[in-house]
Amino acid sequence: MSIKPPFTAVEVRRAASGFYEGHSVEIALLSKGIMVALVIWALVWPANANSNLSSLNWSLLEGFNAFYIIIVGLFAFFLAVVAILPQTGKRKMGRADEAPEFSNFSWFSMMFGAGLGVGLMVFATAEPLGLWGSNPETVSGAVAPNSQEALTSAYRYTFLHYGFHAWAIYVVTGLSLAYYAYTRDMPLTIRSALTPLLGRYVNGFIGHLVDVLGVVATILGVSVTIGFGVSQFLDGVYAITGANWLMDMTGDVPKPGTVGLIAGLLCIMGLSIISAVSGVGRGVKYLSNLNLVLSLILLFTFVLFGSFVFAMTTYATAFVDYILHFVSLSFGAYGPQSSDAFGMALLETAKPLAGELIGGATNAWGSYDGFKSGLEGAAAALDEATLTAVYAAGEPERQFSWQAGWTTFYWAWWIAFSPFVGLFLARISRGRTVREFILGCVFAPAMVCFAWMTILGATAIDMELTGGANGAIIGASNTNKLFVTLGQMIDGGMLSALTVMCVVLIMTFLVTSADSGILVMNTIMSGGDQDIGNKHKIVWGLILTAVIGTLLVAGKSNPGADPMEALKSAMIIGALPFTMVMGLMMLSLSKALYRDSARSKGAEGSSTAAE
Repeated sequence: MSIKPPFTAVEVRRAASGFYEGHSVEIALLSKGIMVALVIWALVWPANANSNLSSLNWSLLEGFNAFYIIIVGLFAFFLAVVAILPQTGKRKMGRADEAPEFSNFSWFSMMFGAGLGVGLMVFATAEPLGLWGSNPETVSGAVAPNSQEALTSAYRYTFLHYGFHAWAIYVVTGLSLAYYAYTRDMPLTIRSALTPLLGRYVNGFIGHLVDVLGVVATILGVSVTIGFGVSQFLDGVYAITGANWLMDMTGDVPKPGTVGLIAGLLCIMGLSIISAVSGVGRGVKYLSNLNLVLSLILLFTFVLFGSFVFAMTTYATAFVDYILHFVSLSFGAYGPQSSDAFGMALLETAKPLAGELIGGATNAWGSYDGFKSGLEGAAAALDEATLTAVYAAGEPERQFSWQAGWTTFYWAWWIAFSPFVGLFLARISRGRTVREFILGCVFAPAMVCFAWMTILGATAIDMELTGGANGAIIGASNTNKLFVTLGQMIDGGMLSALTVMCVVLIMTFLVTSADSGILVMNTIMSGGDQDIGNKHKIVWGLILTAVIGTLLVAGKSNPGADPMEALKSAMIIGALPFTMVMGLMMLSLSKALYRDSARSKGAEGSSTAAE
């Protein structure tokens, strides 16, 4: 039985003239309307925006934490099957004789820079150190935080957050877009990825909605990345110049202040808009190549002067541990624990005091000693055995809170980033096979991330374990941990030179991420047209700047608050609808690959019969 041809008649209605000539007015106005409304809300009522975004964010995490965890696990296993199967893995995204547009070096450079550059600069030291002090093993009390025993579990979750699962998120989106664009000659836009399921219905409101969700997720995902990156950029500039006006000097350690964050943001986004106007074949390509070269210099500095032997030992042990726990990490989801459930789990002597005990016992970011020291009155008078049982009763909520606040945050961040990175990966991957795309965009960058995290992070941990750092690295802010580690490792002129290089690297990573995001948003708005007008790139650059700036200010509406909180909350909220879209993408791609394989077999059979 013959299989009818696939639906490919995707039509994105575009304006014939005026400001929006060549662009979808519906997608543009709806996307911009949502973002402008968010900007006005955060600008006029910053405290209200911050508190309501935080509240809604946590409510969504309580309801959808398991959904985030399980669907990301499915993404990883789905791509593994697609790459392994000969009939799917060997399919080329483009003509049979078509060569890749970019060299492997430039391809990987752009992938690396757009996909994770800023994240590695910020978290290569911060992530392993943070997980060394807090991970599910320490939360359960199985191992002590910041101990030799906690090292394995710290890197288990470091590899989870920056490994195969994370990059699989990007590739589900990227592969879907590239496959339809280059094998079926369809527009390089989000709605195209759902045509096997929705057919002609993508040519209307549903298609517009899908594309808008992609634009909104992209803006919020890029915003979080730029927010972290600008903060680290300021830490570096402060280390070089000592410019106090950039920093908030009221705490124990200097942190980027509101004035500094806005000044840094304007600088970075100005350069990003200029780069975006130059186009992917020029600005993005050259900056990406520069990023990779400078990154290698930084990496080799840690190899030469850091704890390389300790790092490689950690790498080998951690990778084996990560693979052994791969399935449980993929699908081990926790749900919230109600106050009633906590109370029912207590010993009879502790049940009357459940209200006083629940806060400390369920705090994922505290400790047993901290729980005990915070008790007062009758609760403090409970015996040790009872208190131990109380703390054990709160473990389900601690595990849920930790997973929702750490792993699920990362999954939402990667998902929000995936329309941007996925479309960008598709844009630079024409002419490559499905297997090459999956291996090149999942396996290769994950292994690079593992190396970065172990070489930089393990050096910092080794300095703390041996007492050389004396708590200086742990006590630094996340965005400053890299610079503090460098200061503990080297000194003098080399330290100054490396600090300057890191600031340049952070800046170019930020510019690459921002300008790539601008290009992608314009591509979606134009219905997949990659040759778009510069005026719209400028507009989207300004909107992105306004979103980041106002949400950073909203996050600082309470004294001592983390300026990133409003950005992170908005990102998680915006990522949820697109997560559902990605689930449909996976189903659509499964159907498309299966039917295209069947069509190929049918065509081969017909040819053989004719002969």
